[in-house]
Amino acid sequence: MNALHRSLLGAIAAAAAALAVPAQAQELKVGLSVSLSGPNSSLGVPYAKGMQAALAYRPEIGGRKVRLIVLDDASDPTNSGRNARKLVEEEKVDVLMGSSGVPATIAIAQVGRESRTPMIGLSPIQLKPEESDWTVTVAQPPQLMIDAVVERMQRDGVRTVGFIGFSDAWGDLVYGALGKAAEPRGIKVVSNERYARADASVAGQVLKITAARPDAVMTGGAGTPGALPYLALADRGFKGKVYGQHGLVNPDFVRVAGASANGSILPTGPVIVAEQLPDGSPTKKISLDFRAAFEKVNNAPSTDAFSAYSFDGYLVFADAAARALKDGKAEPGTPAFRQALRDAILSGKEVVGTHGVYNFRPGSLYGVDQRARVLVQVDNGKWKLAP
Repeated sequence: MNALHRSLLGAIAAAAAALAVPAQAQELKVGLSVSLSGPNSSLGVPYAKGMQAALAYRPEIGGRKVRLIVLDDASDPTNSGRNARKLVEEEKVDVLMGSSGVPATIAIAQVGRESRTPMIGLSPIQLKPEESDWTVTVAQPPQLMIDAVVERMQRDGVRTVGFIGFSDAWGDLVYGALGKAAEPRGIKVVSNERYARADASVAGQVLKITAARPDAVMTGGAGTPGALPYLALADRGFKGKVYGQHGLVNPDFVRVAGASANGSILPTGPVIVAEQLPDGSPTKKISLDFRAAFEKVNNAPSTDAFSAYSFDGYLVFADAAARALKDGKAEPGTPAFRQALRDAILSGKEVVGTHGVYNFRPGSLYGVDQRARVLVQVDNGKWKLAP
């Protein structure tokens, strides 16, 4: 672990200690497992910083202090499962949150279900209904976001599109959503190229894509590794349009992709362009509050979408915990309270976050609607609301 990650863990520990109260006061405990090191750290570090902002924004719920425990999974889904078990069995957390990728999030969700601990995911995942009774996610479902992109492709006159994405569950989710949205709109998907998150080059895959001569390319990566297709397409002189998805909306992507990302259109939560939203937008005020809290805690502005996901996860938890505590039937740290908290999460109504307005229901992982998406365009390293 490098100095940055040690410093971040130290800051989180200090903040958590400052907000902690004696055990007999029955504080609420939040367990967060994310990638503070490894290839997914460009997502995990923002998640951790966003949670710090959330804790500072609302350090007390129903008169109870909140203790945050953060563990690094080092970008390994196996570690995510181990972290979740440690958080549940040793720390006795009331809620689990994470992680920095689809496989890791699924691993935590499995532990949450087995231990009957509510899990608030920060990444989009797919689970069978019988496996998701203790899990929700504040991320937008891929189909909701990709539908917006494909609608834009249709308006842009795209007839054929090549795909390149991760060779894991996230790549599968994006590719599946693309295929489902494209066919009814008369757009043909002409390639399905994949690469690993740790790969250093995708030149071979891009060569195959350009040989198919598509009108456009859709990418299914995330974070820093998500920049590789953009760089390779630029190297090949590809002149068609390039579209992305919400897994790319962070500063490391635009830093690494550089000029190759200019003009790319992506879907994201409205928080990323909060100041460009109309005043009537339901998420504008809380998005600006989030930015203020983030900057105060981290001494730097928020420039990514991921820190806002963990902030929203905390808001969902806070809303549910306040209602679970109000009935007075169970104390934090007990199975009865975890059950009450889970039930409260699944009965929340119009919980306003930075990425959308949440209404979770039993049997559904997701709680957002079309209020949770906008299209943005990369303009010299900046996110602009797409015209």
